[in-house]
Amino acid sequence: MTASGIYVYGIVGRSHPLPAAAVGVGEPPAPARLLPADDLAVVVSAAHPGLRARRRDLMAHQGLLMTMAEAGPVLPMRFGMVAPDEATVLAGVAAHQNEHVAVLERLDSRVEMNIKITPVQDNLAALIREDPLVRQIRKETRRHPSYEANVRLGEAVASGLRRRATAAAAGLTAELAGIADDMRPGPDVEGCVLNVSFLMPRREEGRFRGVAERFAADHDDRLELRVTGPLPCYSFVAPEPVPARA
Repeated sequence: MTASGIYVYGIVGRSHPLPAAAVGVGEPPAPARLLPADDLAVVVSAAHPGLRARRRDLMAHQGLLMTMAEAGPVLPMRFGMVAPDEATVLAGVAAHQNEHVAVLERLDSRVEMNIKITPVQDNLAALIREDPLVRQIRKETRRHPSYEANVRLGEAVASGLRRRATAAAAGLTAELAGIADDMRPGPDVEGCVLNVSFLMPRREEGRFRGVAERFAADHDDRLELRVTGPLPCYSFVAPEPVPARA
């Protein structure tokens, strides 16, 4: 298939190594290469028409960035960014050279870790004991059962479970903030009461996980916790370091 522009993965330092036989998105996967840009280099490959956000390509994009991040800081681009040619990429990097260098220095030896928390859904007895509003609505529903009453009870239970999980989650962010250099809230995720990313020294990953796991165990009657990472530091860089089209 004929290439259609330059697919851009991210920006690294000029001396950053490229793994042998590194490949990116596409079918077959396009060979990745480094495009030198003064003190920087841009991780690119050929782009192909018809590229879509398929799981295979999403994983290839993130996988290449994660591999690159193992050898040093990476300023990542979001999936699907394509520039028309090398000159456009180089001009965009040159226009913000100092900013890119500063970001890479900040990200050196650091990773992004993400925490998502959802309410536990199977602990209704504890909720009824602790939440007077849910307890009252449940009594009213039993006395005067109806479809509308059941809907109201269901909404009250869902809100109560979220309140319990949200209140517990507040303690975790305060504890993890003491390990991390920075913290950024993520977009709303259906079902989650917390979605937050932390920028932290790579050497602290084990400590971070240990704190999160102990917290989850101590609050397993209220919340379920998922730790994702280490990740490329998407949440702590500008979303589009070079001019490109999605």
